[in-house]
Amino acid sequence: MKTARILKLLLLTALIAGMIAPAVPRPQSAQAARKPNVVFILGDDLGYCDVSLYGLHEIPTPNIDSIAAAGVKFTNGYASAPVCSPSRAGLITGRNQQRFGFEFNAGPLTRALAEPEIGLPTSEITLAELMKKAGYATGMVGKWHLGMHEKFHPLNRGFDEFFGFLFGANMYIDPDQPGVKSIDPEGTGVKIRTARNPIVRGHTVVEEKEYLTDAFAREATAYIERHRNEPFFLYAPFNAPHTPLQATAKYYDRFPNIKDERHRIYAAMVSALDDAVGAILKKLRETGLEKNTLVVFISDNGCATYTKACSNDPLRLGKLTPFDGGSRVPFTMKLPGRIKAGMVYERPASSLDLFPTALALAGGKLPTDRAYDGVDLMPYLSGKKKAAPHDVLCWRNGENGGVRKGNWKLLKGGDHYWLYDLSKDIGEEQNLADKYPAIVEQLKKELADWETRMKPPSWPCRKVGDAFPVVIDGVKLNICI
Repeated sequence: MKTARILKLLLLTALIAGMIAPAVPRPQSAQAARKPNVVFILGDDLGYCDVSLYGLHEIPTPNIDSIAAAGVKFTNGYASAPVCSPSRAGLITGRNQQRFGFEFNAGPLTRALAEPEIGLPTSEITLAELMKKAGYATGMVGKWHLGMHEKFHPLNRGFDEFFGFLFGANMYIDPDQPGVKSIDPEGTGVKIRTARNPIVRGHTVVEEKEYLTDAFAREATAYIERHRNEPFFLYAPFNAPHTPLQATAKYYDRFPNIKDERHRIYAAMVSALDDAVGAILKKLRETGLEKNTLVVFISDNGCATYTKACSNDPLRLGKLTPFDGGSRVPFTMKLPGRIKAGMVYERPASSLDLFPTALALAGGKLPTDRAYDGVDLMPYLSGKKKAAPHDVLCWRNGENGGVRKGNWKLLKGGDHYWLYDLSKDIGEEQNLADKYPAIVEQLKKELADWETRMKPPSWPCRKVGDAFPVVIDGVKLNICI
């Protein structure tokens, strides 16, 4: 009895102490405390004004636009190259791809299969490798285009999971399926998917019958579902709207007012891509991950105007060229609570910036044994850093190149130069090179200084088969693809 009274007294004392003791903060939930997820979504050959984000509404893209509404729209966002493969090499390493010789496309397919060194050098560190080291699950869905040999495979470059294909283009769906519209502007015909470039899950070839953009959306959302309880990095480089031009009736029928068949199929492909973005965003909402996920949407380069299916207006020209139509791309990102909704960022930013931005959010550190060309964009978006992220941006494709400093952009084609003030001439129509020779010389020096830090191409551009001739203002350029 005495013992029972003592226990009651102790319990009462504890209760009273609990009532008057200072409140102890409750620990954060595991979800709130965990590191932010990171999702990169790429369009392929998607032009600056192929999305309604920049004011042209022929192809509505409400899901891509919603990222900007909840975050930031970059009006001067650039890819590091005006062509697919080098651009992706820069994005996944955070370094100008010329630093490691990845100047030209990793192809064509026969060459990529035959030459074992065509691909992302194994000496380069990928974002996936560093995110994995920071405790993230890492997955990729889509187009790789960074090498065909086993040492270049995504599963050997930091990704835990991979669904997609390794080369630069693929058939979207069997062209003989009912309701499918197909055109190959490059003249080789839309063919059944080949055994040399199959769809694979990991290393296992799969027979994918669904429209490829829809299939990639399916796989991306499934990846999010599987990893909803741990921090993850999802790299989702879609191949839409890269050739061949193919669309199912579901998307094609959305554009009855577009009379040109090529452009109508292209618009349908962009609309399918937007639906895929919407599926990813919806899955993040459904899983309660939306507020703790950095979502980035960007294109690898401008639209391929040579297909006669698209236009980069008001920008000049497109994919392959050093003009802004080749490398200024749709670019938007969101992270609730960290990026102010509805921001418009007008200073030049680069796809190279995505690497350090994601790594900083993950709590990782940039390796100190190499130079990085991207910067963490978060301090610039928050206003902590007032300067521009980049004083100078440079590009090079063989004998062609470009440099942007402030509003000035200098283009080099062989021995010919073009100079534009982009603040007054977004379409690069008025060449001011003769009017401002001092600025030309200053920018030539900037480009030359940048080139001293770059390497020669690791695989040369062959004059037959790889070079794409184009005449601009009467000047013939040989652009290596």
